[in-house]
Amino acid sequence: MILILFVILTIYVISIGLLIYGFIRIKIHQKTNLKPQTNFTVIVPFRNEEENLPNLLASFSKLNYPNDLFEVILVDDSSNEKFQVSSFKFQISQIDNIRVSNSPKKDAITTAMQYVKSDWVITTDADCIVTNNWLLSFDNYIQKNKVSMLAGAVSYSCKNSFLDHFQQLDLTSLQGATIGSFGVKKAFMCNGANFAYTKSLFEKVNGFSGNNKIASGDDVFLLQKAVGLFPKEVHYLKAQEAIVLTKPTDDWKSLFHQRVRWAAKTSSYESTFGKFLGLIVFFGNLSFIVAFVFLLFRRWSWQILIVYVAVKFFIDFILIYKTNQFLTKTKLKYLILSSLFYPFFSTSVALYSLFGAYEWKDRRFGK
Repeated sequence: MILILFVILTIYVISIGLLIYGFIRIKIHQKTNLKPQTNFTVIVPFRNEEENLPNLLASFSKLNYPNDLFEVILVDDSSNEKFQVSSFKFQISQIDNIRVSNSPKKDAITTAMQYVKSDWVITTDADCIVTNNWLLSFDNYIQKNKVSMLAGAVSYSCKNSFLDHFQQLDLTSLQGATIGSFGVKKAFMCNGANFAYTKSLFEKVNGFSGNNKIASGDDVFLLQKAVGLFPKEVHYLKAQEAIVLTKPTDDWKSLFHQRVRWAAKTSSYESTFGKFLGLIVFFGNLSFIVAFVFLLFRRWSWQILIVYVAVKFFIDFILIYKTNQFLTKTKLKYLILSSLFYPFFSTSVALYSLFGAYEWKDRRFGK
């Protein structure tokens, strides 16, 4: 059994090392002074977001981008109260979601697509804030590269609490894995809060057809379809001015359900690399727990456990540190405590996602 644990650790280290290599390969994009040309339609699905939407729309109003080159479509997914749209200099419209599947967000994007007139669509979430040069960075990259799909980074706006910084470290590791997978040309993951693609690509891959029975995954399933058909046209925009900020969840229960929702789609990935990496990360974290159990039952010595934990911590730290430098350039907080707690949290999420239900936007999904 001890040999098996160290074999798992070895494969885990090699896999994370590959992601680190891929992360380094993706160079940071520096925008130039190209004149904006790309027409964007920003799609924002929402449900009961009267507190957050004004902040997102305010950030849109500060965009350093011509107002006639972008419009915003808000898709209301059965909110309890109708959101009142204020007057803005840019074009904005609000439509109701047409539900046809088990996935409200996919339905919302599909519904909005009927109203899209631009070549490019970019999706974000109601609880996000975009930077002034958000669209300018996307436009700049699009002008200089032959691309039909472009994924961007997402980070949290954290308060000084363990819960917030734990989520930030978790999201940072996911963002590092995302960028790393693009770097080794095995892209399988992205974030729908900062995700752009052409309307024609959406139509060519037949939208979300084939995976709309799964509540989440409006981003990863579309990405994996595109990678399968047009791999050279799917890129990652590693630009700090294109990073979107979102809110961490308010409590541990909400965080658990959110992560279960994210994990529930892994088994349906089209990407073999994505499935393999998901299994390796799961067994890497599970082996961490087993190692502690071995210590409790005196099957291992403290010395062996320290070596095991140190090796895993070191490889994880490199990916998290490099990604954090790109996302926030701030000091990593609660790193050791989070690293000790994360394997237990992650393993619980993974196991629960196989048979448990979860709550999302006051609705219940899953088994």
